[in-house]
Amino acid sequence: MSSYVGVLVSDPWLQSQFTQVELRNLKSKFVSTKTRSGRVTVKDLPPFLANLKDFSGTFVENEIKTILDESYPNRHEEVEFETFLLAFLAVQSRKGGSKGATSFLKTSTTTFHRAISESEKASYISHINNYLREDPLWNSYIPINPATDALFDIVKDGVIFKLINAAVPGTIDERAINMKKELNPWERTENLSLCLNSAKAIGCTVVNIGTQDIAEGTPHLVLGLIFQIIKIQLLSDLNLKKTPQLVELAEDNQDVEELVGLAPEKILLKWMNFHLKKAGYEKQVTNFSSDIKDGEAYAYLLNALAPEHSTHVTLETKDPSERAKKVLEQAEKLDCKRYLSPEDIVEGSANLNLAFVAQLFQHRNGLSEESSNPPVSFAEMITEDDETSQEERCFRLWLNSLGAATYVDNVFEDVRNGWVLLEILDKVSPGSVNWKHANKPPIEILFKKVENCNQVIKIGKELRLSLVNVAGNDIVQGNKKFILGEIALMKDHSVFHTVLMRYTMLQTLNSLKSHWQGKEITETDILNWANRKVKKMGRTSQAVSFKDKNLSNGIFFLELLSAVEPRVVDWGLVTKGRTEEEKMLNATYIISVARKLGCSIFLLPEDIIEVYQKMMLILAASIMNWSLQQQSDTESWVSDDCDVSSLTEEISILSIDDGSSDAQNDEDVK
Repeated sequence: MSSYVGVLVSDPWLQSQFTQVELRNLKSKFVSTKTRSGRVTVKDLPPFLANLKDFSGTFVENEIKTILDESYPNRHEEVEFETFLLAFLAVQSRKGGSKGATSFLKTSTTTFHRAISESEKASYISHINNYLREDPLWNSYIPINPATDALFDIVKDGVIFKLINAAVPGTIDERAINMKKELNPWERTENLSLCLNSAKAIGCTVVNIGTQDIAEGTPHLVLGLIFQIIKIQLLSDLNLKKTPQLVELAEDNQDVEELVGLAPEKILLKWMNFHLKKAGYEKQVTNFSSDIKDGEAYAYLLNALAPEHSTHVTLETKDPSERAKKVLEQAEKLDCKRYLSPEDIVEGSANLNLAFVAQLFQHRNGLSEESSNPPVSFAEMITEDDETSQEERCFRLWLNSLGAATYVDNVFEDVRNGWVLLEILDKVSPGSVNWKHANKPPIEILFKKVENCNQVIKIGKELRLSLVNVAGNDIVQGNKKFILGEIALMKDHSVFHTVLMRYTMLQTLNSLKSHWQGKEITETDILNWANRKVKKMGRTSQAVSFKDKNLSNGIFFLELLSAVEPRVVDWGLVTKGRTEEEKMLNATYIISVARKLGCSIFLLPEDIIEVYQKMMLILAASIMNWSLQQQSDTESWVSDDCDVSSLTEEISILSIDDGSSDAQNDEDVK
């Protein structure tokens, strides 16, 4: 296997303006446009750039044309990728030089080095030192000195693996990690691929960071990733399943329903305000920055949570810095000072203040034990949520992995205004969204939400997605009713969910088309390719279909992974898959090995054990995609007897709007 190279630009300065992920994303959009039109000219750039999310709401097409006319007067001149990058930079420079949260570019005049917060770095290192101090594999690294840049040197050796498994235990099967003391370049790249793909799988957004960025220890990217992982760990108990006492925050059934759909960060704010109100604090805390700068809210909160350490001295202190010091002195009695300094409170460091409040919640949530036994109706609501949580989790993680500006915490709630769906469609099919006709949140007026969702449906139909009997209003209303547990809307949710899951398949499978002589690929083609690969290696496993129950032991997929990269599977670690425990060991190993190769997948071990058809297809397609990308020449894998029909029609067989397909699958299982 060749080592990671990435997208190369001949001009070193131009190369330095982008991370590898940024270059790959931009090149994908450029190549897509060139493939559709045959060539890209200067004349094509204004509408192309105007439709990119980076410039939506900032420039209209005519403004971009005026900017480009200064440097590119010949409108019929053909544009290559590097010229496109320069044009992009030229337009970006007119935005005022700020990259912002979702922009790709750094600056148009010089390489931009983002400033990092030394306070945040020290806090994250403290967290790492605390959680890894007992780990024998890290004795030579721990404690990390926060006064140095040692953290950025050791991230490439695997410290992030440990953080991910601390945040969500079992995410990475450590048997799949290359553990030699001296790793060659591709072994290190494999480890970093496993790291990034596993970070995606627990909910991190890593669209602007690649393996090369971690290998180089790029400070702001490394710290950003580490904080996301720490945040997931600290907020892991902020849900009604793990902490049923949170039901105490609800005043009535409607509030309980709201709690089920709230993001952990919002539940944390709700918990904080719950105690502040009881303590007599009259203001509402709406963020972890400006609202807590004076330290007054913390003083009230600590008095409420730890009355045995209660004091009025903190509130009587007028100077914010002095009050912040007293707040932390009080918090230290609860062993809750690790993430914060007085300066962080006064300056309103959002990340560190969130971590501090989450730590307070973990150590003393102040909720009564009586509320740990919720009423029957609430228990039924949680059970119903369990039935859909597996697909919702996979779908949510995939949405967030695409790097849209809006982070999805809860699928059923966050998609209702249509905005995030438009962002996702723009990622899946660049330029498909008319942002001039989109309504940006917050959206209070119902018909504006419907307008967004109507555009979602319109684009979906243009992409030939099956959206039978689905209207924009179904998206606006349907998910709300689903959250309320109205079974009648379950089918509508299934339609909506599966349509967007189909995007995942389309995105993966369409990227393989160049290896198939331009033909569309079907599920049958992927299955035949996988079977031929395994058979060619002298193995006997064969899959009848992606719902073949023999797949549950994991052997077929391990043989497929070994066929595409022989050294990646350690057969000494593989079980026969006869018992449930052995199947689980194989399934967890499969997922980590696939991510280690570079497959971005969101399935769970249970999906393999239960042979969840859609996930089996996506797993096989991801492995196939990786394998074909490694080939130096274009090779057709289509056999003469393959029926290469429309991909959309083939995937429709997986059931979008026909409950009969699911029923048939049940019969097959029997």
